[in-house]
Amino acid sequence: MQVKLVLIKDSWFTVQLIDSKTYAISEYGHWEKVHSFLLIGEEKAVLIDTGLGIDNIKRITDQLTSLPIEVITTHVHVDHIGGHGLYDTIYVHELDKDWLVNGISGLTLQQIRTDIQRDITIPKPKTFNPETYQPFTGEPTALLANGDVLQLGNRKLKIYHTPGHSPGHITIYDETHNYLFTGDLLYDTEPIFAFYPSTSPSDLVRSIEKIALIPNVAKVFGSHHTLGLAPTVLQEAYDAVQYLKSHQLDQFGTGKHSFQQISFRF
Repeated sequence: MQVKLVLIKDSWFTVQLIDSKTYAISEYGHWEKVHSFLLIGEEKAVLIDTGLGIDNIKRITDQLTSLPIEVITTHVHVDHIGGHGLYDTIYVHELDKDWLVNGISGLTLQQIRTDIQRDITIPKPKTFNPETYQPFTGEPTALLANGDVLQLGNRKLKIYHTPGHSPGHITIYDETHNYLFTGDLLYDTEPIFAFYPSTSPSDLVRSIEKIALIPNVAKVFGSHHTLGLAPTVLQEAYDAVQYLKSHQLDQFGTGKHSFQQISFRF
């Protein structure tokens, strides 16, 4: 399956067509290179994460569908919740709810503002002021738990609780299209990290073991870097975490561990 560019001209977002009902909305001009994903069903659409909040992602989703859009949060980190305030319906795992409501534990506003504006390689939107940037906080519409299923009419999404990168991190499996959306649990190019006090290397390893056993995955979509990985990355990830466990490396302070496509930093 080849990901193709969609002809939406935009100064900040890059929109790519995964299939006729699935879009990636990417922010390649920022060092995070974060992807959000719009999944369109018959009755409604789901937006997996809402990006950095540097520009208005709803400007893009309004061009792609007229259906009501519900937001599923893979985890509550700033680069995934930036546009949450633009949508009425927000889902989050119960263990990340407190961060969504009260702010991310251990992360100062000054640090957020420093990080959000660094290493931007394209012109910034005129509406973006890093000195006044505020990460989203607010009450979710509903809470998610492991095994929950969301129906979009003709499209079925299953929720897997996959902690490690955050306590309430989730992975979403589109059982209709066999797409696995892994958030920050699994991607390539840069290390998958669990070295902050709010993370857990051992939980992250167990979460990778969990998703590696999901049958019939056709494509893996992490929230950063390469858009769309072959399902063979799941076997590589499984083998990698077996190595980490057997050498007692799945704990804080063991550093960076590199494999073929993926790496970890604990």
